[in-house]
Amino acid sequence: MKAFSITDIGEKRKINQDYVFCDLNSIGNLPNLFIVADGMGGHNAGDYASKFCVEYFTKQINESNQTSPIVMIEEAIKDTNDKLYEKSKEQKDLEGMGTTFVVATILDNVMYVANIGDSRLYVISKEIKQITEDHSLVQAMVKTGELNKDEAKEHPNKNIITRALGVNETVEPDFFEVELKEGDIVLMCSDGLTNMLEDDEIERVVRENADDLPTATETLVRLANQNGGKDNIAVIIIKV
Repeated sequence: MKAFSITDIGEKRKINQDYVFCDLNSIGNLPNLFIVADGMGGHNAGDYASKFCVEYFTKQINESNQTSPIVMIEEAIKDTNDKLYEKSKEQKDLEGMGTTFVVATILDNVMYVANIGDSRLYVISKEIKQITEDHSLVQAMVKTGELNKDEAKEHPNKNIITRALGVNETVEPDFFEVELKEGDIVLMCSDGLTNMLEDDEIERVVRENADDLPTATETLVRLANQNGGKDNIAVIIIKV
């Protein structure tokens, strides 16, 4: 298995609020760990939220005595949410901060995924498939039939998320288990990528550079910036 990660401030933002963690080595009882977090909040609060959550979460995983990946991840997310929420109440300048959070670990041929917010995880096999579901206002409107997917992409409220880590006393992540085959490629990213590039363009870049993951990630960032770079960009690519 190979992996590569990158974050970029983009063309419009002054602070990079995206944070990634990418480690092919074991973290506690997990064989590997991959995280994308996209922070939100005024001043440096979003920057603080994403970095703090990734670091605190990995610490909890490292110290966990659990053996089930899902139980480990679920407990660590709960503890991280409690801690960030507590900090947001203690410090006025951090009030209202939060972060999206998508985390994955691969054990043998099974990938365990948890997701909060609108950062995404895809699997590129015969085709590109989005595994996570966005916790966003427009996605909720798509599900109820108020919008179609094309309308959702252009909607002025497309960046409003309905779940985030650290915003409320409790948080409810979605969990997924995905069977992987040799040659499958996993892509994790913030919306700074998916708002600037269509899924088929992401798939094309990844396939063309499947043997060179640094070039694949750097090309995706470059194209997102060429298309406007309206937000920070975070990308992790894992090749099984």
